[in-house]
Amino acid sequence: MKNSNKSSRRKFLNNGLKLGLITTISGIGLSKIAAKLSAQTANDSNTKMELMTMDGTLIQVDSSEVIEVAHSKNEDRKYNVREGMPNRKFVMVIDLAKCKNALKCQSACNKHHYITGEHAWLKVYKMQESEDTAPYWMPTTCMHCDHPACVTVCPVDATFKRRDGLVLIDNERCIGCRFCMAACPYSTRVFNWEEPNQGEITMNMQMKHQTENNSVEFAGMPSIKGTVDKCDFCPHSIKENILPHCVTACPNGVFYFGDKYEDTVTNGEETLRLSKLLIDKDGYRLMESLGTRPSVYYLPPVNRLVDFNEGLDNYTDFKSVEKSE
Repeated sequence: MKNSNKSSRRKFLNNGLKLGLITTISGIGLSKIAAKLSAQTANDSNTKMELMTMDGTLIQVDSSEVIEVAHSKNEDRKYNVREGMPNRKFVMVIDLAKCKNALKCQSACNKHHYITGEHAWLKVYKMQESEDTAPYWMPTTCMHCDHPACVTVCPVDATFKRRDGLVLIDNERCIGCRFCMAACPYSTRVFNWEEPNQGEITMNMQMKHQTENNSVEFAGMPSIKGTVDKCDFCPHSIKENILPHCVTACPNGVFYFGDKYEDTVTNGEETLRLSKLLIDKDGYRLMESLGTRPSVYYLPPVNRLVDFNEGLDNYTDFKSVEKSE
């Protein structure tokens, strides 16, 4: 019994010595690492970096307080064209005070989406609230609603909403029932009653936008008889961090595009904070009472930067791209 107790005591002391030795060595190692990090922090603390706060204020902080977040190298592999880009929410702002109906936006949209004549996705309307108010020009696009009625009524899932806010149409699935057109309160969709006469551009488009998986982003191009078309916010461009064609083409900076989560929008010349812009200029969305929550905001036509001119030479009833004879 005594031998057994002595053996147990020896084992306990032996294990205790080993544990103590390991702890001592670990302590020495950790102290060295801590000293090294402390020295590095002291060096980094001398370096200042400028960062922007949520309210747009620039502040200076020690570089040691900034942690770099590594982006996944497999981000593109995880991208799904029907799901869209993660952690993004695309929005557009249209400043009615700047629009003078140059129609460069419509022309660029038609050109890059291979649309002709009355099938234009982007239209510009003459608006006037009453006889006592001055008229103004109002560009209209798909509103890419957060709660789109068009998606709800589509029986074949041809119209779908992505997590980045875009509402798109897969015309390989579209059966031409036009339920979406009836449900949309903004009347921004067009129907191809006949085979679109797009000539050689159809072949050129297919060669230019050919993808391995026949990407849904290009399923609406070229147009197909018996299907519905609409503005798509140019997903093939924004995926490459390029602004939509209407934004870059406008000579007056009417269109702003950006990410609601980042609270920034740009027209290519100036970058503004979205929330501040909407507050300062009384931004609004069309038919907000319907609960559709559009992703397109309008700034009212006050303090106009250009005079209203009804006699523009290039105002030809949506014919910014000539129809084929």
